[in-house]
Amino acid sequence: MANMHSPSETWANELVRVNLEERSYSINIGPGQLEHLPSGLSECVPKCRHGVIVFDENVRGIAERTQNLLTGVGFRSTMIDVPSGESSKCISSIERLWCRMLADHTDRGSVVLAVGGGVVGDLAGFAAAGFARGIPLVQIPTTLLSQVDSSVGGKTGINLPGAKNIVGAFWQPSLVVVDTQSLATLPAREYVSGLAEVVKYGVILLPEFLAYLEQNVAAILSKQPAALSHIIAESCRAKAAVVQQDERETTGLRAILNYGHTFAHALESVCGYGTLFHGEAVSIGMHMAANLAQLMGRVDEDFVRRQQTLLEQLQLPTKSPHADPEELWLAMQHDKKVEHGALRFILPSRIGHVELVPGVAKGLATAAIQAAR
Repeated sequence: MANMHSPSETWANELVRVNLEERSYSINIGPGQLEHLPSGLSECVPKCRHGVIVFDENVRGIAERTQNLLTGVGFRSTMIDVPSGESSKCISSIERLWCRMLADHTDRGSVVLAVGGGVVGDLAGFAAAGFARGIPLVQIPTTLLSQVDSSVGGKTGINLPGAKNIVGAFWQPSLVVVDTQSLATLPAREYVSGLAEVVKYGVILLPEFLAYLEQNVAAILSKQPAALSHIIAESCRAKAAVVQQDERETTGLRAILNYGHTFAHALESVCGYGTLFHGEAVSIGMHMAANLAQLMGRVDEDFVRRQQTLLEQLQLPTKSPHADPEELWLAMQHDKKVEHGALRFILPSRIGHVELVPGVAKGLATAAIQAAR
C-alpha cells in the first residue's frame, strides 16, 4: 500500500502518498482540508504565483473560497466556470479553457486547480496536461466519486460522440485535497453514485474492506465522519497501490480498476451522457460483469448475490430495463480495452481478485446484459 510519510502529515487527518518518483504526490483527506491549501501549494508548487481555478458552477462557493485562499498568499487567479454534466467533457470545452488561459497570461508559473467532480477533474486535468506542454495541476474533488477515483491516478480526458474518455493524457496532479465537508451538501443521489467505486475496490482488491462496507451500510449512508474518512482513505490507498505499479496501463494491472466499466461506458453512451450518473452505470456494469463471470464458470451464484445485495443496500441500481444487448455490444467495440479488434473484459474469479479476460463470445456478453434488465 501507499507510503504514509510526507511533510504534509501535520495537516492531514488522513494521508495517502502516491509514489511515482518525481511525479509523487499526497492525497490529504479530512474535514477542513481546503484551509490548508496555501501550505500545500508552497510545498508542491513553490514557484507558482498564478492559479487557474476551473470549477463546476454548482460549487462556486468552494471555488471562491479557493480564490480567497490564493489571494491571501499573493497569488493572481483566473476563474473559469464549467457547466455541470458529462456533456462538458468535449472538444469545444477544452478549446474554451485553453483560450481563456492564454488570454489571461497563463504560463509555466501557473497552476491549474480543478474544483468539482470528475467532469471538471478530467477536463481541467487535460487542459493542464496540454497547455504549454504541461503545467502543474491540483485536484480539489468535491464529490465522493471524484474523491475516491477520478482525482487520483493522473487520467485526464474528454469524450467524443459515442466514445467516453477516448482523447486525453496521463497527467499526475501535484497535490490532491479531499475536504470531506464538501460532501455535506452533495445531493443524495450523487453521493450514493460515488459508493459504486468504493464497492469496486472491495470486490477487486480488498476482501476485508468489502466486509467493512457490508457491516457499516447505515453509517456510510448517513455520512458519519469516521466511516466517511475511512472509505475514502482505503479507496485512495487501493488505487494508489495499483497506479504505482502500472501508471500508464502498460502491464495490464491498472486495467483491473475498470471492473464493470466496459458495460458502464457503453450504458452511458447508449443512454446519453448524463441520463445515468457514472456510479450508477458502474454499479449496473459490475452486476453485468458478475453475471458474465458466472456464465463463464469463473464465480458462483453466491458471489453474484453478495455483490448485488451490497450495491442495493447502498441504494445503487443493478438493473437497467432499457439496456438493449445488441446496442450495448456495438457500443462496447469502442472501449479502450479493445486490442487488435478483440474486446476484453475485467472479470472476477473470487472476492479480491479480477483479471483481464480476452475472447469473450458475443452471446455470453449479451446474455449477461439481458440478466441485468
